[in-house]
Amino acid sequence: MGYDLTRFQGDVDEELICPICSGVLEEPLQAVACEHAFCRACITEWLSRQPTCPVDRNPITNSNLRAVPRILRNLLSRLNISCENAIYGCTLVLKLDTLATHIEECEHNPKRPLPCEKGCGFVIPKDEYKDHNCFRELRSLVHNQQQKMSELKNEINDQNLVINELKRELNLVKDFMRAMRVSNPAMRAIADQMERDEVTRWCNGLARARVTRWGGMISTPDEALQLMIKRALSESGCPPHILDDLMENCHERRWPRGLSSLETRQNNRRIYENYVCRRIPGKQAVLVLHCDNTHMTEDVMVEPGLVMIFAHGIE
Repeated sequence: MGYDLTRFQGDVDEELICPICSGVLEEPLQAVACEHAFCRACITEWLSRQPTCPVDRNPITNSNLRAVPRILRNLLSRLNISCENAIYGCTLVLKLDTLATHIEECEHNPKRPLPCEKGCGFVIPKDEYKDHNCFRELRSLVHNQQQKMSELKNEINDQNLVINELKRELNLVKDFMRAMRVSNPAMRAIADQMERDEVTRWCNGLARARVTRWGGMISTPDEALQLMIKRALSESGCPPHILDDLMENCHERRWPRGLSSLETRQNNRRIYENYVCRRIPGKQAVLVLHCDNTHMTEDVMVEPGLVMIFAHGIE
């Protein structure tokens, strides 16, 4: 997010204003093609939802961003800004490029770190110093370390489960090889079971999700958005044998008849609450996998599942 305009002395050129947050540019980045500039945090969050320029809607991705030209950085650095600790008594007005250094040292900064002088070795924010209790903090530290140890033990147990699962898969492969020497039907059955198991394991590793605004669904995603979702699925460990089918099912042209048009989706909206959804990591999108939704009728479900992309409304 950019700096609040009210903190600056004098007029600020509109070229120095972020078109997303309407504040003065903070850690600015520029789109290579259209040369529009944005705050780093603003454009990063924007592109996580849609890969287009907020100003002219031309396609861009994080790889299309670069640092703004030196002249723009110089203009920003010369702006006069008040200290963010003004409400705590700081009256200093300084150049923007010296703000970060000043904040760390500002005597009015309520979060300025101070070393404890009672012997515990902790560094405490200034506004918490008067309530600091060495024994309480040390007890909390010990508790946290014990929790971490417990978590590490749980991770070891999880790894042991993975090892056992790998051993089970190895046995399945051995059975598969034996089946090859006996009959093709058995071979196909084992191969199908292995693929089903792989999908189930991947599915169980994804977080459950809840859709709060079904009206935010993007039923006809463009190629750039589909590519971004496909990359996220692949990085999440999606089994390769269902990846392309899932991506085909992210567009309404491949959806079952209960989802195939806006009118039918509006009529069936209450049915959607019965979907078991999985979050696609880092994206405003969910997976509705067939293995999770065997309770749903075929007019709202297809194999191996559906990919639903949203503008907002995923928890």
